[in-house]
Amino acid sequence: MTGASVASVREFRMPDVGEGLTEAEILKWYVQPGDTVTDGQVVCEVETAKAAVELPIPYDGVVRELHFPEGTTVDVGTAIIAVAVAVAGGGAPAEAPAEVPAEVPSQAAPAAAEPQEPKPEGRQPVLVGYGVSTSATRRRPRKGPEVRVDRGQAAVQSELNGSAAPAAPAVAKDRPLAKPPVRKLAKDLGVDLTTVVPSGPDGVITREDVHAAVAAPQAPEPAVAAESGTAQADRAVQTPAAPVASYDTARETRIPVKGVRKATAAAMVGSAFTAPHVTEFVTVDVTRTMKLVEELKQDKEFAGLRVNPLLLIAKALLVAIKRNPDINASWDEANQEIVLKHYVNLGIAAATPRGLIVPNIKDAHAKTLPQLSAALGELVATAREGKTSPAAMQGGTVTITNVGVFGVDTGTPLLNPGESAILAVGAIKLQPWVHKGKVKPRQVTTLALSFDHRLVDGELGSKVLADVAAILEQPKRLITWA
Repeated sequence: MTGASVASVREFRMPDVGEGLTEAEILKWYVQPGDTVTDGQVVCEVETAKAAVELPIPYDGVVRELHFPEGTTVDVGTAIIAVAVAVAGGGAPAEAPAEVPAEVPSQAAPAAAEPQEPKPEGRQPVLVGYGVSTSATRRRPRKGPEVRVDRGQAAVQSELNGSAAPAAPAVAKDRPLAKPPVRKLAKDLGVDLTTVVPSGPDGVITREDVHAAVAAPQAPEPAVAAESGTAQADRAVQTPAAPVASYDTARETRIPVKGVRKATAAAMVGSAFTAPHVTEFVTVDVTRTMKLVEELKQDKEFAGLRVNPLLLIAKALLVAIKRNPDINASWDEANQEIVLKHYVNLGIAAATPRGLIVPNIKDAHAKTLPQLSAALGELVATAREGKTSPAAMQGGTVTITNVGVFGVDTGTPLLNPGESAILAVGAIKLQPWVHKGKVKPRQVTTLALSFDHRLVDGELGSKVLADVAAILEQPKRLITWA
């Protein structure tokens, strides 16, 4: 090829978009083969176990191929899109035609490859805030000599040679090669990875291999394997096949558990069976708080800001934590320590189309009431749009969940993993209440505080809940107690 420039195909790989996450689902492609893309252009949206994230391409070129369709879950480090980029020079290297991808996964390289010329340092596909982990596509060097025998290939070769297949060397019993998500999938499905035939590069077991192992008949036991072919055939005739699981598609719908829903389920199970929960309740007259909400809506300091009961409830909890700082802590199991936090990252549980998420307001304790109102408004708007970043959901210390918006009186909330307490706010509604010696209709709600009993005893938890209730009953305490 001749000319000022030639095309070279570059592979953009799934980056680690959430601090150690191992996989992401492709939600939507914004480009198609043949489209022109520029450096920084968003090409797809992916969903991790924490949030939906848009991925920009790190170079200019023309889309050559989309390796995976929408709805596919892809491991970090896997190439997802090929882009033909212009390369300055008179032509492509003789040993590397333009059609060959410029970036080749390290696992695809043979064990004893021919010497290659060192590649020049170029721009790496690293995105702002996250990047491709260099360890994502590397594998630990195997101990001992690299001896690998494909059992299927060895059996075919032995048939051709007219001899029995040789006994597998000891190295064949090495741990099967598979990435952590694939190992977890196999564990969940009850599949022994040593029985799975790999189809990935260099003998790596893929998700498809595991699913194929589930769909295929189970491998015979060693004793059965030693039987003659005739005996095995007789056994197959006599033993009926196991029934295939099925369900009525007209009466049932099966929804795969993945993304945010999968992460939430795992987190809640871990929380429920790790931290011993205690939940306490209090019913409180919040009539004065509701009047203050209406007054603040007319205050020019809150012009353009959203003022609602949640704002004052959040402020009440922050003041209660200031008065009882020991509740703002976490449990360090590894070091057997209680970690007291001198800051409050206030989590707000938010229901989104993709499931429950808990973003938090960083350093909420240091914010004025208008600043807290602005932060709450931004947090809710971002969550509704599905644009909450993974960083926004990390580092929380305590959480508020407002179940009252659904008309629910109260609940027993589960702790967000790693946090010490969570406050559930019930519906605020008119109820008969004794006020100044007379029964009157008052605005009443029920609060529920769950806390980790390893680090918060009943006295401390009760004080915090009582303080929140007292502030909401007499909101002037926001001034006297602050």
